[in-house]
Amino acid sequence: MSAKNTICLWFNGDAEDAARFYAGTFPNSSVEAVHRAPGDFPAGKEGDVLTVEFSVMGIPCLGLNGGPAFKHDEAFSFQVATTDQAETDQYWNAIINNGGQESDCGWCKDKWGISWQITPVALTQAITSPDRAAAKRAFDAMMTMQKIDMATIEQACRG
Repeated sequence: MSAKNTICLWFNGDAEDAARFYAGTFPNSSVEAVHRAPGDFPAGKEGDVLTVEFSVMGIPCLGLNGGPAFKHDEAFSFQVATTDQAETDQYWNAIINNGGQESDCGWCKDKWGISWQITPVALTQAITSPDRAAAKRAFDAMMTMQKIDMATIEQACRG
């Protein structure tokens, strides 16, 4: 990898599957290299996929097949800024329909346990609006949602 700073994500033998899903789902994403272990290691054997170099929306990542010792949690997430409801639906549905789980306020988790925030830019603008009453209404509406519904957010902003 040529990037000086790379996100390393721990997987239990399925780093390549995850990387290929991300590359096929998100723009500006790709799998650059798959490296096989030169010898046996605690979570695998010589020749097994050890690491996968990939990018997610331009962010360099390394998938490490380290075994079952560590699990992902919401302390780390990818936040994807979407431009409209169609893009929000596209990414949300891709993750959920591929074995993922819905959560609250635009968060979901893919089948590998990685958390994602599928966040419309208009939502961020609404909840940071200088009109604090409108921001509060948008925030309160968001707090009732799983996938973000932009029409409801926009209606809440208008009062």
